[in-house]
Amino acid sequence: MSRRVFIGDTEYFPGIEQINYEGPESDNPLAFKAYDPARIVAGKPMEEHLRFAVCYWHSFCGGGADPFGPDTRSPAWAKKADPNARAPARMDAAFEFFTKLNVPYWCFHDVDIAWEGASVEESERNLQAMVELAKARQQETGIKLLWGTANLFSNPRYMNGAATNPNFNVLAYAAAQVKAALDATVELGGENYVFWGGREGYASLQNTDTKRELEHFAMFLEKARDYGRSIGFKGSFLIEPKPMEPMYHQYDFDAQTVIGFLRQHGLDRDFKLNIEANHATLAGHTFAHDLRMAADAGLLGSIDANRGNSQNGWDTDQFPTDLYDTVHAMMVVLEAGGLGRGGLNFDAKLRRESTDLEDLFIAHIGGMDCFARGLIIANRITNDERYRALKYGRYSSFDSGDGKRFEAGELSLADLRNLAATNGEPQQLSGKQELIENLINDFIVRC
Repeated sequence: MSRRVFIGDTEYFPGIEQINYEGPESDNPLAFKAYDPARIVAGKPMEEHLRFAVCYWHSFCGGGADPFGPDTRSPAWAKKADPNARAPARMDAAFEFFTKLNVPYWCFHDVDIAWEGASVEESERNLQAMVELAKARQQETGIKLLWGTANLFSNPRYMNGAATNPNFNVLAYAAAQVKAALDATVELGGENYVFWGGREGYASLQNTDTKRELEHFAMFLEKARDYGRSIGFKGSFLIEPKPMEPMYHQYDFDAQTVIGFLRQHGLDRDFKLNIEANHATLAGHTFAHDLRMAADAGLLGSIDANRGNSQNGWDTDQFPTDLYDTVHAMMVVLEAGGLGRGGLNFDAKLRRESTDLEDLFIAHIGGMDCFARGLIIANRITNDERYRALKYGRYSSFDSGDGKRFEAGELSLADLRNLAATNGEPQQLSGKQELIENLINDFIVRC
């Protein structure tokens, strides 16, 4: 749906109007070619399937710095020296961007929108002031909060972790931040709350009591859940897996690791997974793999939409432009019944060399179009009888007879042995992998 473009005292993106759908024939870089929010796909508007969100941290706090050099971008909202002026300016710039991009959601860390004070109380006051401004901007523009979170990894106090830190005082400080971030998320109507254990792991196994740290992590999450529910938060708590970086080994390594941890500690009724594409590939998986593992467990909550660089071994957080990735991802999402209260958050940053104001729009437009195309193609594939026969037909021996009895738990190991002796050597059945890959290519080409 179209929203009023909010502009405060200063227009931070002059000359850029609201981004609209112009169709595949358009050559306008500031227009959608595939993302038509109102287009009905699989019975719902695209906007409801994809539920796009812009992340606050990369888009409005990052300036292009890397380990070898400082920022390459210095937008107007970042030039104010006083944080009391800089934070509101950044907020106004963000909401101008959200409305011009015509995206329905945004996401934040506590220290993105506010700034840390000299004490817990001062930090809480700073955050509350910015929450009040964000709430006013949401009401004026119709933009909603997909999720909030606390940054428990940047400050030096968290160099050894937050919930898993060997120092109890650090853990308590982290709890104070989470409490304030949960309060902010509830006040802003956030639909989810995310935990990314950026330093919940270890650098050296020899000086780490992993059993105790994991128990502390579970207790911390349990207390955060209890507090969130006590203040009226009804959404999902989300854990975001990542295998490494910044820690040598992180406890939330991949989707299956997190699923096992949640089930071990009885947290899987309240917690789901926020799957990030680049994190999945760092774990040696594909994006679709971690989505599938979470979906199969009934714990797929939301998605951080980005990509990595296959030649680099770190988290490059590039905007998603790989159509194969988005097609396979959306096939999983559609087959899982959708994202529910989750969405597609662009946890992605401009390249250091992209320095024009319009580049931030162009990057998001490309990512939104890529996922829109992925949705359209995935819907056609998953409804195609040839695809369904190739995928599910392989398991037809379990649909009746002894195979069905096995799935029902009616056959013992001895029963299985006797059936093997009676039936003899099984017939080989082709997996038809090349055929299904060609079929998917055909759908992509015809998009």
